[in-house]
Amino acid sequence: MADTPNLPPSIMSHVSVGTNDYERAKAFYTAVLATLEIKVMMEHPGAVAFGRAFPEFWVGVPHDGGRAVVGNGSHFGFLAVSRAQVDAFYAKALEMGGQGDGAPGPRDLYGPQYYGAFVRDLDGHKIEAMFWDEAAGGSAG
Repeated sequence: MADTPNLPPSIMSHVSVGTNDYERAKAFYTAVLATLEIKVMMEHPGAVAFGRAFPEFWVGVPHDGGRAVVGNGSHFGFLAVSRAQVDAFYAKALEMGGQGDGAPGPRDLYGPQYYGAFVRDLDGHKIEAMFWDEAAGGSAG
């Protein structure tokens, strides 16, 4: 495959998670993602999109009117620029009613550079903040 000029830095356009309490979920994500300098990019009735440069993480009520459910084995990771941001993400998520699912710290399984924290949001979706710490040494794979 030939090199394609101007490839976007991300491989994803966007992802979305469902919620059963839109206003509560919007408040949760607005506060929690702000710790990573992620903001509301756009909103439609029953759906809100977050990002830094474009809307890439959506939270909303299911389009089919059914109940939102959690996917077993799925989670959504957000990039942090420091360990402090990972720590702040985790603390804010717990403050906003999320449940801890892996306190901030190194994740040796992923290499010495990996520092992350895992949380369950208000609907039970697993979310993560992670920082790749080049100063921690090792190689990327």
